[in-house]
Amino acid sequence: MTSPFTAICTQRGEWWVGWIEEIPGVNAQERTKPELLASLKEILLEALAFNRGDARAAAGPNYTEEPLAV
Repeated sequence: MTSPFTAICTQRGEWWVGWIEEIPGVNAQERTKPELLASLKEILLEALAFNRGDARAAAGPNYTEEPLAV
């Protein structure tokens, strides 16, 4: 399953900075916009994997996973 996310990107001087609108803490800065987008994607995947693992560990042994669309 894939979900769309929004990358907010802006150039500040010689650097491109950006963050993912929907996930706090997912941000990066790079020299080019393509490098920024690649870094944001990598960081987003890592954050989602970490959050998923953290949520499952907090749930304990008897939990269910239910798809939720908004």
